[in-house]
Amino acid sequence: MLPTIEFNRELRLGLDELGFDQATDVQTQVIPAALAGRDLQITAETGSGKTLAYLIPAVQRILEKPPARNAGAMVVVLVPTRELARQVLKNCRDLCQRSQLRAQAITGGADFKYQRALLRKNPEIIIATPGRLLEHCEKGSADLAALRTLVLDEADRMLDMGFRDEVLKVAGFCAESRQVILLSATLKHRALGSVARELLRDPLAITVNEVRQPHSSIHHQRILADSQEHKDKLLVALMQLGGYQRALVFANKRLTAQRLADLLSHHGLRCGSLHGELSTEERKHVLSQYRDSKIDIVCASDVAARGLDVKDIDLVVNYELPHNGDDYLHRTGRTGRAGASGLAVSLVSANEWNLMVSIQRYLQLEFEKRTLAGLKARYSGPKKLKGSGKAAGTKKKRSKSAPAKSKTRARNKKNLGRPSGNKQLSGDGFAPLMKKKDPVE
Repeated sequence: MLPTIEFNRELRLGLDELGFDQATDVQTQVIPAALAGRDLQITAETGSGKTLAYLIPAVQRILEKPPARNAGAMVVVLVPTRELARQVLKNCRDLCQRSQLRAQAITGGADFKYQRALLRKNPEIIIATPGRLLEHCEKGSADLAALRTLVLDEADRMLDMGFRDEVLKVAGFCAESRQVILLSATLKHRALGSVARELLRDPLAITVNEVRQPHSSIHHQRILADSQEHKDKLLVALMQLGGYQRALVFANKRLTAQRLADLLSHHGLRCGSLHGELSTEERKHVLSQYRDSKIDIVCASDVAARGLDVKDIDLVVNYELPHNGDDYLHRTGRTGRAGASGLAVSLVSANEWNLMVSIQRYLQLEFEKRTLAGLKARYSGPKKLKGSGKAAGTKKKRSKSAPAKSKTRARNKKNLGRPSGNKQLSGDGFAPLMKKKDPVE
C-alpha cells in the first residue's frame, strides 16, 4: 500500500473511477519519491503498473500548483512507438477525467499542421515520440520552457531505435529545473549510462523485479517444428483449438506477420495484423477491433511487443523465436498482466534450438514440451548435446595417427604453369620448364 498521501481531490476522483485501491510494488516505491521531486532511474518489468507510477505524481504536482494559462507543457512523456504513446495517452486521460487538465499525443505518421493546432491550445501533458516532438520544438510550435517533469519511458528501446540524439535535443528545450524520470526494462544497455549522466542529477535508483525474472503468472511451452510449412499447420491448429479470449502471434518480420494474418483469416479465424508498414489509422483500426472483440487474433512484428496493453490477452505465440531473452520477456509480457494467468507457446525449428536454449538459460526457466495431435514433428531435438544443452557440432575429430594435411595457399597456386623469374618455356610450350643458362663470360 502507498503511505498516506493527500492527493488532490480531482486526482482522487480519477483514481476512484479507475478502481485504484491497491498500489503495485513499483507504484509504492516510485510515487513518494517522484512527489518529492527527485530524479529517478527505474527498472521495472512490463505489466507492473509503471505508467501510473509516474503519471500519478506528475498530475498531482500540476494540480497542487496550477501553471499560468499560457505556460506551455508541464509534463512530457517520451516513448519509442506510436502504440505506446496511444496507450499512455489513454491512461493519462482516464486519470485526469475529473480535472481540467488536457493531454495530447504527438507522434510521427500524423498530420504536422493538425498537431501544431493541438499544441497551440497548450495541453499540460504531452506524450510523444522523440523525432516528431523535436520537429515541433525546432519549429517553435512546442513550448517546453516551463516543463516540470520529463519522462523517458522504455528508454532502452528508444536507444535501440536510434533516438539518442533526438532525446538529448528535446531535453535541451526543457527547463533546466525539470525533474527527469527514466524507465527501462534493463539498466545494462550500453548507451543508457551516458544518457542518464547527461540528463539526471543525483538520481534515486529503483529496481522492481530483475529484467531476467519471467512473470510467475505465465506458463511457457515449446512445440518442435520441421519446416515453415509445418509451423503454419501448427499455428492454424493451435488457433483452432480455442480456449483463449485473445491471442497474439509474433513474427520477426513484417511480411511474415502479414502472411500469417492472411493464413489464419483464410481458415476462418478472426484475425488482423499489426506491423510497421501500416499507417497510424490502420493500426488504430486493428487495435480498436481487437479491444472490441471484433477480432480474436493479432499477428504482429515486434512493433507490438512494447506498449501494447490490451486486456484479456491470454495466449502469446512465438511463430519465430525473438533474438534474445529480453525481447522474449517483452513479447510474452503482453499476457499474464495484473495478476491474470497466461500461456506463451513457442514454435521451434532445428535451426532455432540453440537460440531457445540461450533464452531459457538467460531467463532461468525451461519450456514445457508440447505436441499437437497428428502434427508431431519428425525432429525431436539434436542427436548430441553439449553440457549447455545446445546442439553439439558434427565436425569429425582427426585421428592422432592420421597425417596432417598441409595447407596450400591460393596465392601459391595462381602462377603455376606461368613463366617466372629465371625460368623459360621450351619451344613447343609443353615441355618441362627449364632454367636459363648463365651467360658465358
